[in-house]
Amino acid sequence: ILGKSGIGKSECALSLIAKGHRLIADDVVEIIQEGTSLVGRGIEMMRHLLEVRGLGIVDVKELYGVGAVRHLKRVDMVVELAAWREGMQVDRLGLDEQYYTLLKVDLPYVVIPVRPGRDLSTMIEVAARNQLLRAGQINSSQDFSRRLSRQVERNFFSANSGQESDDP
Repeated sequence: ILGKSGIGKSECALSLIAKGHRLIADDVVEIIQEGTSLVGRGIEMMRHLLEVRGLGIVDVKELYGVGAVRHLKRVDMVVELAAWREGMQVDRLGLDEQYYTLLKVDLPYVVIPVRPGRDLSTMIEVAARNQLLRAGQINSSQDFSRRLSRQVERNFFSANSGQESDDP
């Protein structure tokens, strides 16, 4: 999870932990390459710790138990939290697949606009689940686009079926 300072990354991580996900690291993540995959891990000094504005440093392992932390995990995608601004271009259909390059490895990349009231942890969960579906060859955006194209084509031909044509 990427984003500018204060955008809500740690609060989002805390919400994900409360939903049963596990913390790898907060703020400082060491990325190592293992073959064609990337693995993220936290540095020793910050292990299990999460800085939450207004609360300070919290120990996730002590608060939620050993099941709430993990030492390393394969990095499968990159999510960036970006402050919403008027006129911001956002992908509404999900057809434009973007990638973020780390250590010469292209990872699926999603930008989630941050606005008051948005449940960012749920948005990240959906982004991750959607990426799993895409890896399994299920792409809802492409499926919708195909359905829409077929419907437009049917409507066009049915609207023009009774008209005379100048074509030979």
